[in-house]
Amino acid sequence: MSLIPCFADIPPHPLTLLTTEMLSVQGKDISIDSEGYLIHQEDWSEGVAQALADREGMVLSDQHWELIRFLRGYYQEYQAQPQVRTMTKYFTQRWGPDQGNNLYLHTLFPQGGPQKQGNRLAGLPPRLPRGPSEH
Repeated sequence: MSLIPCFADIPPHPLTLLTTEMLSVQGKDISIDSEGYLIHQEDWSEGVAQALADREGMVLSDQHWELIRFLRGYYQEYQAQPQVRTMTKYFTQRWGPDQGNNLYLHTLFPQGGPQKQGNRLAGLPPRLPRGPSEH
């Protein structure tokens, strides 16, 4: 059984780059931007995540999937992407201090860490740049 949140009501991200590519997943063409982010978040499925991972040369382990599901669940609940501190606290409790730390999470997602590569594989939009009040 798979608990996959629905993102049909989320419009394409405003910073999505104009250059698009097509990713073929189970006979369906999925639009992605030049960095690999989905143009339409509702196109996400575990098959899409797997195809994106294959495209990036990754083999997804159970820990990858757990982190991807965490990112999607957090985004569905809060309409925001979790901060690194939130992820490390959660995964330190789940996996222990040796595997829940920031360094280990970055070894799982070596191309930008969980906040970039993880979010991309989870079908989430790219992060917006910080505004002046967020520094």
